[in-house]
Amino acid sequence: MIIRRRGNAMNEVHGTVEPGFELVREVFAGIAADEARDGGAQLAVHHRGRLVVDLWGGDGVDGDSLLALYSSAKGVTSLIAALLVQEGALDLDRTVASWWPEYAAEGKGGTTLRALLAHRAGSIGVDGGFTLDELADDRGVAARLAAHRPYWEPDSGHGYHGLTFGALVGEVVLRATGRTVQEHYEERLRAPYGLDYHLGLPEELEARFAPALPLLPTPEQRAFLEANPIAPDSLMATAFGLTSEPPVDLVEYGNSRAVHAGSPLSGGGVGTARGLSRLYAAAVGGLDGRPPLLTAETLAESARIHSKGTDLVTGEENAFGLGLVPLATLYPSLSPLAVGHSGAPGTQSFADPATGLAYSYTRRRFGFMSGPGAPENVRLVEAVVAAARARD
Repeated sequence: MIIRRRGNAMNEVHGTVEPGFELVREVFAGIAADEARDGGAQLAVHHRGRLVVDLWGGDGVDGDSLLALYSSAKGVTSLIAALLVQEGALDLDRTVASWWPEYAAEGKGGTTLRALLAHRAGSIGVDGGFTLDELADDRGVAARLAAHRPYWEPDSGHGYHGLTFGALVGEVVLRATGRTVQEHYEERLRAPYGLDYHLGLPEELEARFAPALPLLPTPEQRAFLEANPIAPDSLMATAFGLTSEPPVDLVEYGNSRAVHAGSPLSGGGVGTARGLSRLYAAAVGGLDGRPPLLTAETLAESARIHSKGTDLVTGEENAFGLGLVPLATLYPSLSPLAVGHSGAPGTQSFADPATGLAYSYTRRRFGFMSGPGAPENVRLVEAVVAAARARD
């Protein structure tokens, strides 16, 4: 179905919803009609393994457009780690250095995999930073991090490992299993479930990619950013590549073919909202008649809050499970078992086994301070949960 607003192609909403989810369509249409968020967005929702919402709208985006989904890759990496823990291939309380001896340098020998997954390791970067080309190679990033000192005493606090989380966890997975996270994902999730989310985008699919677009700040937002610059000697500058020469441009990072091909696990995944919604349904809720990949016990441990309070990197109050984010802290209508991960433009993806929902909202243009998920997710999630509860 299509909704047209003000005759502008930017404001058309396309796609389908199942009966009972009409309010979700109306909320999404209102978001698409806001020209401040032009650039396009997608929304896909599975309920108890069935696709019930499949919508898209905006300039240059359709349901099959592949978007740069940035830190959504951290969520996928964390799901693979959880699956490997469940199967006994990884041990949360074993030290990282027991698999990866080089990581013991500079006082990091006692850092456990649990601390690494909970953003408590302190390995947020290196002096002088990484170039964009270096960030496309997780193994090169991991080697430099192994030799470098942590920016705080491991496990003494938490801070978002924005550009390094995936390289660190990915190196542990490779050392422990002999296979990369990308290989585990391809064999265990992407190929069997036909997921349109890629950790390593084939070159022949690059034509479907809709490039990420930069923030268009309002005058008030611009004034705020100018009045609150990121200090060049801060942990945030280190963690987000601002100490590199030149500083890392996240839009350029997301649009880079080298990043798409190398698929760094901190932010290099490319896909659609449908792809991420199907992924979370498969992992947590069950899909295509198959049971969920993660057991209730594994999910409960992954969702349990391991880090909470003031983030040493961002200075914000937040919480982390084991890589995954416990999303009831952001969306109170969700259950404590709801877990997922956001992406820099404002993307949000998760599964909630209590309601049987798997959700993914993706957007092309960066929103204002929308790293934890763009504000419109609040309205969308509320509408989705209400519809699911009414259907049950």
